[in-house]
Amino acid sequence: MKWGTFVVIGGFGLLAGCAMFANRNSATCWPAPAGEAVYEQAQLRVNGQPVPLLACRVSAVPFNQVWPGYQRPLGQTELAGFACWDMSGPVQIEVRSLRPVQSAVVRPASLGITPAVDGDCIRFSLARPGPVIVEVNGRHHALHLFANPPAKAAPAADTPGLRYFAPGVHRPGKIELKSNESVYLAAGAVVYGSLQASNATNLHISGRGVLDVSQAERGKGGGAIRLSGCSDVTVEGLVLRDPDVWCFSLFGCSRVDIANVKLVGLWRYNADGIDVCNSQDVTVRDCFVRAYDDALVVKGLKSSYDKRPVRNLRFSRNVLWCDWGRAMEIGAETCAPEIADVAFEDCDIVRATHIAMDIQHGDRAAVRDIRFENIRVEIDPTNPWPRMQKAPGEIFPGNDQEAFCPALMTLVIFKTFYSQDDTRGTIRNVRFKNIDVISQLEPPSSFRGLDAEHGVDGVTVENLRFNGKPVGDAAAARLTIGPHVQNVRFAAERKDAVK
Repeated sequence: MKWGTFVVIGGFGLLAGCAMFANRNSATCWPAPAGEAVYEQAQLRVNGQPVPLLACRVSAVPFNQVWPGYQRPLGQTELAGFACWDMSGPVQIEVRSLRPVQSAVVRPASLGITPAVDGDCIRFSLARPGPVIVEVNGRHHALHLFANPPAKAAPAADTPGLRYFAPGVHRPGKIELKSNESVYLAAGAVVYGSLQASNATNLHISGRGVLDVSQAERGKGGGAIRLSGCSDVTVEGLVLRDPDVWCFSLFGCSRVDIANVKLVGLWRYNADGIDVCNSQDVTVRDCFVRAYDDALVVKGLKSSYDKRPVRNLRFSRNVLWCDWGRAMEIGAETCAPEIADVAFEDCDIVRATHIAMDIQHGDRAAVRDIRFENIRVEIDPTNPWPRMQKAPGEIFPGNDQEAFCPALMTLVIFKTFYSQDDTRGTIRNVRFKNIDVISQLEPPSSFRGLDAEHGVDGVTVENLRFNGKPVGDAAAARLTIGPHVQNVRFAAERKDAVK
């Protein structure tokens, strides 16, 4: 099949000379703004329509330094691509790689997609919206493809209380939102800045545009979205790129719904994904997070909010790539009366560097009623060992062929580097259910309490599978049960369970 060349027409990048598919109307695409950097190692079409691949910087190696440290050297990073479109029905995707193709993999593996490779062309079908990662010749320089459901009608630009960003490049810097305000980033908009609010209510942030924090010095921008003491908030549809620190953070918030938000281009030290701190009634659903530190995080921080319980948090149908740290974590800071009723469910972890599912309990909270359910974990057969950088200019000594295997499940109570409370808490009633691991390596797990008063009690591991094979006990799970842990139970899948 003949591909066109990348050209610029009227300020927008397009692919010229491409054949079209009959089902073109099921996909809605938009051009990139003039001057916005594109990813130059591949070209993309969806149902025959050219879709621009924008550039993002990601981590190339698991090499970190303790805060405050210094700005991460670019030699530890690499460029990758991402693209967005809306779809109302199945679509055909074609990627033309400008690098010779030795292999091509589509993740998450749970999608069951085996692409067809014909020379430099990679083709596959996508049945429904959701994030898709295309890896050509391994993990490096990946393509992050974000298929959105059909967008709601855009609000009028002159709507009272609305900050509207039309297609194109905007540089507003840090934006402080007040109660009853909304922000809309139109498809094709790239906004260089950040969104922040304190003690505001009824906030709505949406669109198909990109919010980019790359122009903020490390530690000076506050991440892409930072909300403190806010309530009744919705955030939907955006791409968040290159935060200076934690990307999307909530502090002392309530009634927040985060949907279909994509975090990519997180490469700087301490670039967490989504941090929910001292908050209640929060949902994070249908999102993609590729982070250079913990990806989905629940915390209790020592602050004006640490007397609030952390309750009723749901992380559902998310796809995670964690280049450093934990993919799903409660902790390490747990300054709160309790952290309760937290669920991570129906999520894919395509990569985890240290631990896939973790409770690292370092403060006083009573941590209870936690569920990790219907979680799918993919582990490559080879991984570089994560290392800490000890001096400026040090070069990462590892390579992709090392045999590092991240841990699967960790529950631990101890005084951490980050502990702020004088006493430690407890962990009660944790369930790991329907956990599927795809890996040639068998990941270890460990549970450990602190002492007789600060221990782990009541853990159920139900229907754990390694490569489809049931794992029925601690030995088979490579689970180490340490001191001050009781009532750990393995349960098999019920034969009469409804599928």
